Order: sequence, then C-alpha cells, then structure tokens
Amino acid sequence: MSLSQVARDLAPSPTLALNEQARLLRLKGEPVIHLGAGEPKNRAPVTALLGAAAVLKEGDIKYTPTEGIPELRKAVIRYTEESYGRLVAPENVIVSNGAKQALWNLLYTILNPQDEVVILAPYWVSYPEMVRMMYAVPVIVTPEDGTYHPRMRDIEQVVGSYTKAIVVNSPNNPTGLMYSRELIAEIVEFCEKKGIWLISDDIYHKLLFDGRSWPSPYQFTTKHLEDSRVVSINGVSKLYGMTGFRIGWAVAPRQLVEIMANVQGQTTSTASLVLQAAAASVLLGVQSHIESLRQMLENNCRVMLNELKTCRGLRCVPPDGTFYLLCDFRAYEADSVKLSKLLLDKARVVAVPGKEFGVEGHLRLSFCGTIKEIKEGIERIKWAIDPEAPNEIFIGERKFVRDWL
Repeated sequence: MSLSQVARDLAPSPTLALNEQARLLRLKGEPVIHLGAGEPKNRAPVTALLGAAAVLKEGDIKYTPTEGIPELRKAVIRYTEESYGRLVAPENVIVSNGAKQALWNLLYTILNPQDEVVILAPYWVSYPEMVRMMYAVPVIVTPEDGTYHPRMRDIEQVVGSYTKAIVVNSPNNPTGLMYSRELIAEIVEFCEKKGIWLISDDIYHKLLFDGRSWPSPYQFTTKHLEDSRVVSINGVSKLYGMTGFRIGWAVAPRQLVEIMANVQGQTTSTASLVLQAAAASVLLGVQSHIESLRQMLENNCRVMLNELKTCRGLRCVPPDGTFYLLCDFRAYEADSVKLSKLLLDKARVVAVPGKEFGVEGHLRLSFCGTIKEIKEGIERIKWAIDPEAPNEIFIGERKFVRDWL
C-alpha cells in the first residue's frame, strides 16, 4: 500500500495515546489516576450551556460564515480589547474548530516547503509535527541553563533567510513558565524588524498564579495591526474548561485572515453553530468562572509541589500558571518514555514523557484533577521509583508489592 511519507512520519499524539490507554484500563476496573490530562474536571459554565440551548431551541442550525458567526467575532473583538489592549475589526478575526485548527490554518497560510519555524523548547507536542505537515522545518531552541526560559541570543543564532515564524507559548505547556516581559519585548521588536511572524499561543494567558500579570505582545509594538507581524491564537478550551466545545480563533492582519478563511473553507468549512453560540455567550457573560478555575489550579499546584518534595532527587521548577509542571526525573530514569510506561503499568498513574516536549528525562504532571488524585498519584509515583519508599502499597483494594528495584 502506497501512503504519504509525511503521514507515515507523523508522530502520534502522546497525550491522546495515554488517554486511550487509561480509558481502556478503567474499563477493566483499574483505579487509574490521570496526572497527564490537559483539562480540568469542572462543568461547562452555565452561560455557555444557555447559549447553546437557545440555538437548539430555535432548531435552525445551518452553515455559518466561514470566519465565524458575527456574535462570536464581536465577542472576540471585545475580549481582545479588554485582554490585549488592542482594538481590532471583524476582518481581523477568524473562528476555527479549536485553537489547534486556527494554528494549523495559519501555518498553512504562511509556509512554503523548506521554510523554517523557530520553536522554543520545551514546546507543545503538536508544534513540530504541524510544521512538518507543511513540508517545512521546525528549528528547536533549547535553553542550556535548566531554567526552561529561552534567551534572545539563542533565538537570533538560528534565524536565517528561510525563517518565517517564531512560535511563543507563554504561559507555557508543558512547564507552566511565563516568559519575561523583557524577552517578549525583544522577540516582538526582532520579528517586526526582520519581517518574521510572531505566533503568540495565548491559550493559558489568564491562568496565572501569585498575582502575576501577563505581558501581551501587542504592548511592545506601535504598529497598526495590519502592519504588525504579531498573530494571536486563543480559544475557550482552557480558560473556561470547555475543551470539548472545540472553539478557538486567530487575530491577525486581514490579508492573513482572508487566506486562512479560504484554507478553512476547503477543509472543515465552519465551526458548529451551536458551539459558536456557546462560546459567544461565555465570552460576553460574567467572567468569574476564570478566577474560580485559576484559584483552584493555584491551590492544586501548591499541593502537588509539596507532595513532590517528599521524593528525593526530583527537580521541579514551580510553574507560573497553566495546568502543568515539568519535573526532572533523571535521578531515577533518563528515558522518559520508559518511565511513563512503568508508572502506568505498575502504579496505574498517567504522566506524559518529557521527550515529546523536547526535554528528555522529564515528565509533565498535570494538577487539574482533584486534591485526592494529586496526593495519591504522587504517593504511587514515589512507591514505584524511590527505593526508600515502602515496598508495599494499596492501589484501589489490591495490595501491590514492588519487585523491580
């Protein structure tokens, strides 16, 4: 059978694969604890449900404009003004089936084969694979000082004549780190000067801890949006815990949006009218849900960090926000895929290998579950890897004996 080389070389999503393994184990009655999930366990905001219900009640559910329904684009315009301090027009907004599709549409619009995209490691797993799908080249910049924070001089060294874009995800998945104002300002100035697109993935930008404030990239450019090289990607999945609604958007110069609309029109056409109505309602409604979620995550993060302190040899940089922290497990195992498999097989704990994020020897741990899950999950991890931990543990109602250390 003859298959596309790009498709054959495409790496599967590790998080989706782990989710499926965990699901199958749970179907067998196994007490799996998921510390790899990228979604909180909250219910969708009532405003979203009411917005969807109103459309369903009418029953007139048809195609929508490719760029999104006017109500949602207006809501995005207001959100952009309030959150970014930048006034944009409807022609600058395109709504997609999740932020992931908005990013894919953008990359398809700006990249030619052999073009290069600079990606800052640790990175979200889909960035390099999306770039490769365009027959382009991901160029990875990895901090050498162990802080997970890139340096501008390292970025400048890899930029060449083929560089089309730099992807910035801050706060970052998988580290939870927020890049400094100084770095964001330097990247914006550099991209504007060089004519390189700055793709700002802002999906976690309000989920910050300890009173931190997020520096919008638009703060550091005086150019009109039509002349700027900044493109922002966002959506309702993370801030509102609406991952299953699959509504995201891009804010960009209208020339880009026009082409992105053509791309989307030839692929998925539109996002669901019902889900767009839900997103518009939640964006225009009371925003207290975000703060409730943020406070819950901040508390969960403290609990997880305290639990991890009991594991000798682990190095965890406290996150500035998001759902995640990236922990260095090299004192126990340098192969993160092997370690992740061990934890799932032996301890029934899901953790995502750092190799998938460009950082070997680490695991990404999510703290968006319950306090009980966090405490028990870390207890199981410690039992599985630390020789000084008790040799026996109860997982569910069964007693497990460690025989591999």
